[in-house]
Amino acid sequence: MSTTKTKQPKTTDTAPFPKCYKTSSKPHNFCPGCGHPIVLNELGFAIDNLKIQNSTAFLIDIGCSLLAWDYFDVDTSQTHHGRTIPVATGFKRGKPDASVIAYLGDGGGYAIGMQHLIHATLRNDNITVIIVNNLNYAMTGGQMAPTTLEKQPPTTTAPFDRTEEEYGQHLSAPEMLSTIAAEGAFIARMSVDNPIQLRQTFEKALTHQKEKKGFSFIEVLSYCPINWKTNAKETLSWLTKIKKDYPIFAKTIGKETNEE
Repeated sequence: MSTTKTKQPKTTDTAPFPKCYKTSSKPHNFCPGCGHPIVLNELGFAIDNLKIQNSTAFLIDIGCSLLAWDYFDVDTSQTHHGRTIPVATGFKRGKPDASVIAYLGDGGGYAIGMQHLIHATLRNDNITVIIVNNLNYAMTGGQMAPTTLEKQPPTTTAPFDRTEEEYGQHLSAPEMLSTIAAEGAFIARMSVDNPIQLRQTFEKALTHQKEKKGFSFIEVLSYCPINWKTNAKETLSWLTKIKKDYPIFAKTIGKETNEE
């Protein structure tokens, strides 16, 4: 009986964890089913593939993102709530050759920290901002957030549904930033249900920064089954529905074609 050898993919494509993981801090502290570990896993592989572990500064917010404070074996700092982006900007100006990543949730990035996101975009700061959007304030019990959609699983502060009449429109941040970003800035929205695409987009954004091309921003649609109160099947189904309101895309401002 003969056997046929198949070509093995790269180590980083099959390894269970990135090399830049801090193994002493595992298992992680995120809730069961949370999307953050998927996001961080693919970000770690991107850091490995670009060989920037020793030159990365990882800035995290208060909220669910704070649980990433000891996730990687890279220089990491936690900031006050919503202030991650200006800290990242300051670090980048002090060490312009560092790969600086600001990592926040939709509450910190789109509510208390929105002014910083807008002005970093307007300044075309040469940093990479990642905002994980699970459509609620997850750390504090699942309150309505700027990104909460109409007819989604109820939040504790809008238990009977979010309505535009009562609460206004939900926020589509990447689309908004695309209207004010400088030419050449990189803006994207990805999802945790396509981790390979997510990793490739992280690599593109970090390369964009390394090549000093200006601001790069990625929103990642993520699971939150604890606060959505959904089982596994319902969680996957709801994420699919979310993408109808928050479509996946990636583009460099000034180019007409979508790079998705």
